[in-house]
Amino acid sequence: MKRRVLAMACAGLMAFGAPGAKAATEIHWWHGLAGALGDWIDDLAKGFNQSQTEYVVVPTFKGGYAESIAAAVAAFRTRMQPHILLVPTYATAQFMTASGATVPVHDLMARSGQKFDQSMYLPGVVGYYADTGGRMLSLPFNSSTPVMYYNRDLFAKAGLDPDAPPRTWPEFEAAARKLGAGGRCAFTTSWQEWVLLENLSAWHNWPVATKQNGYGGRDAELVLNGELQAHHLGWMKSMMDSGLFKYGGRGNNAQALFTSGECAVMFNSSAGYAGVRKEARFDFGIAMLPYWPQYARGPNDGPQNTIIGGASLWALTATDDKAYKGVAAFFAWLSDAKVQAASHQRTGYLPITLSAYEATRAAGFYEKNPGTDVSIRQLNLNPPTENSGGIRLGNYLQIQNVWNEELEAIWGGGKTPKQALAAMDQRGNVLLRQFQADNR
Repeated sequence: MKRRVLAMACAGLMAFGAPGAKAATEIHWWHGLAGALGDWIDDLAKGFNQSQTEYVVVPTFKGGYAESIAAAVAAFRTRMQPHILLVPTYATAQFMTASGATVPVHDLMARSGQKFDQSMYLPGVVGYYADTGGRMLSLPFNSSTPVMYYNRDLFAKAGLDPDAPPRTWPEFEAAARKLGAGGRCAFTTSWQEWVLLENLSAWHNWPVATKQNGYGGRDAELVLNGELQAHHLGWMKSMMDSGLFKYGGRGNNAQALFTSGECAVMFNSSAGYAGVRKEARFDFGIAMLPYWPQYARGPNDGPQNTIIGGASLWALTATDDKAYKGVAAFFAWLSDAKVQAASHQRTGYLPITLSAYEATRAAGFYEKNPGTDVSIRQLNLNPPTENSGGIRLGNYLQIQNVWNEELEAIWGGGKTPKQALAAMDQRGNVLLRQFQADNR
């Protein structure tokens, strides 16, 4: 989203609510989540609306993340933009440059008189949506991190201990060869660019880009072409050539390979939990991502921490003070421990507050559903570093598309890992310089 388009929001937002002093103020929330997650959003709005009478949150599905952003851009032109927009992590840098079009959440809460303590939120989540001064710009909403799902029944059948999943990649390879005996698919992955590049790097405390992965300035450059990444992708290709790794496509297409029982292991978002639980007809477990001991730069030469994906809620400019106060009230309600705990348990997304995590643990949810706390423990395994605090790059979606193309060139045999990684850096840096030029 370009600043010249978003800046039109400075003139404000026309009132949506019905006339009359006693009418509740409508708060319009645009998002890109459908299906079960769309139902969850509708239920959240209903819950808030039933909790008070001053405001009514009206959620509207706009056809996916990209479509919802495009719809907001178009709405700015007529000053009919929503009050709240759900923005994916890949667009964070764009919204940070949209001067005058958004209201930072720390400012929104202060001007509305809402209690706001950033220390209540998970540190690994806060850092992704904070400015260089550590102040939150948007409210974390549907945050997740990748984990390892595994078929416990197939582990037992292969002579592996389902209660002791592999911790390192060498251990995983040994397990994969047993799981893949007879030509079975041993493992697959969803969201390949997120798992195999972004989180692989953070998990081993390696950079994706200079300037603190982009947090330190728009003049950052990609540095994915490292020994860790080349080794891992080369290993993945060898596993594919051996018939052990099966590429299921971009996005979350690989989940069907796991839930059908075709592949014994899947690397996927923690938010895939609800779907796996619903679709799998076998006993499954959840474990942390494996790591390469020779490349790990975390404490004691172990893993560091993973990073999040998902989206956050941005407050867009409005002229009506009541609308601002309504958005702030809704954000405060969403941050309540009970609301967050219920959402976490329902969806598999991370609870954004420490109290929600503690409430879920105290209720015995993690004991009854083993592995559902892996994402939180993995994200908070160690304090984030400059390499593991997140990624903030301009034209991020376009860069991720480049990464997907180059990964597919490896799987298809058209490029070596080193060649593909070099192209990722070179092509990605062109997009970074373009973003920098467009947002001077």
